[in-house]
Amino acid sequence: MSLPDATVEKPAAERRLTIAKAMSEAIGQEMERDPSVLVMGEDIGKMGGVFGTTTGLFEKFGAERVRDTPISETAFIGAAVGMAASGLRPVVELMFVDFFGVCMDAIYNLAAKQSYFSGGKISCPMVLMTSVGGGYGDAGQHSQCLYATFGHLPGMKVVIPSNAHDAKGLMLSAIRDDNPVIFMFHKALQGMGWLGTVAGSINDTPESDYLVPIGKASIVREGSDITIVGLGATVHQALTAAENLAKTGINAEIIDLRTIAPLDRETIFASASKTGRLLVVDDDYLSFGIGAEIIASVCEALPDPLKCPPQRIAHPDIPIPFTPVMEHFLLPDAGKIEGRVRAMLGENT
Repeated sequence: MSLPDATVEKPAAERRLTIAKAMSEAIGQEMERDPSVLVMGEDIGKMGGVFGTTTGLFEKFGAERVRDTPISETAFIGAAVGMAASGLRPVVELMFVDFFGVCMDAIYNLAAKQSYFSGGKISCPMVLMTSVGGGYGDAGQHSQCLYATFGHLPGMKVVIPSNAHDAKGLMLSAIRDDNPVIFMFHKALQGMGWLGTVAGSINDTPESDYLVPIGKASIVREGSDITIVGLGATVHQALTAAENLAKTGINAEIIDLRTIAPLDRETIFASASKTGRLLVVDDDYLSFGIGAEIIASVCEALPDPLKCPPQRIAHPDIPIPFTPVMEHFLLPDAGKIEGRVRAMLGENT
């Protein structure tokens, strides 16, 4: 009998996390590394956050650094802006992005402009993490994305991960950034059992310290016939559509934006130039949205026209319905992406 060769290095086992666990792990590791980091928000203490973003942090760091707040977004987000000006690095949770209206003055007139109004003397190293997205029958006040609302405003960086690996690396980058960062996470990808989870969002996530750069998109599938740009949940819908399209010889290239602001236009330009076709898939409202910005940027930048007019899929300009049948009829999905691609390539659908 021969003994195992001890000189052969075994491959490391995969360490698969949900986005929720990846976010809480990143925040916890950064709190250990940097004593100026603290967390605030509603139900983020003993409960660990409605979406699991702070699980275990209260028990490890205590009530001084993991602070439950009253239901007053204006008060605790305004307090975070002041903390950031005073040398701390607060991470605050706005439970649903739909509630931004009650605290937008603190976000946009204070956090986003702090560095500009002080001539660069006072920065605002603050992370505002917030849930986005529908698909689970929670209606028009708990299901919006509002990517473009935040991406449109200068002075802030805006990110949205599609998987756990990127969520951890983006969170570490966000906390270390001297600018305010809006960290959006999609409920359908979060890994909370009561919401259901897209399997592709759970992936290998190292325990070690690593950064995913803010402002850099990722090509998650290479192709030659069309470029499909997605973000958050729509990345997974695009990947499913691409698998179906490949069965009939259509090779789609998929770009995961990862960052809404600053937008990685260069990666999009290079891909659209290569494939000659562009489809943007966005679960925010259609008009004045991410898709419009990307298509306008491509049309302005590329010297030659694409093989067919660029197109976009998004939620139509109406509030998100409560009834699941109506909601899913309006939201993007893999079938709609596949059908649109075939139409753009001149196939009958």
